[in-house]
Amino acid sequence: MAASTVSGLAGATLARRPAFSTGFTTGARVSARNPLMTRNLERNGRITCMTFPRDWLRRDLNVIGFGLIGWIAPSSVPAINGNSLTGLFFSSISQELSHFPSPPALDSPFWLWLVTWHLGLFLALTFGQIGFKGRTEGYFDK
Repeated sequence: MAASTVSGLAGATLARRPAFSTGFTTGARVSARNPLMTRNLERNGRITCMTFPRDWLRRDLNVIGFGLIGWIAPSSVPAINGNSLTGLFFSSISQELSHFPSPPALDSPFWLWLVTWHLGLFLALTFGQIGFKGRTEGYFDK
């Protein structure tokens, strides 16, 4: 086999040489290395990040339980023309289920009670999470 030249940038000629070493072509395994992966990042077969905590959500069933009670109790107070928000929401569910295959109409009061009830629930859960975890982790200590 004759040695040939390869034309490089700006017309310069480069000598042709093998792209890989002979060890690679005879069956030696080469694996790519990820510079972000090190031995100390592997824990129980999982890759973890040292700067971002794995339990960032820090969920606690106490928050969910107390948050549900903290929202259902005040939303069950009959304050809307003698009805409670929870009662209106659940009665609108039963009214919409009476004609089940067809969806609720856009002007149905179901949508107002659905959005209002869930917005209040999510706010209660969010503030409960902030308050409970803030107290246990000492954010509010002076």
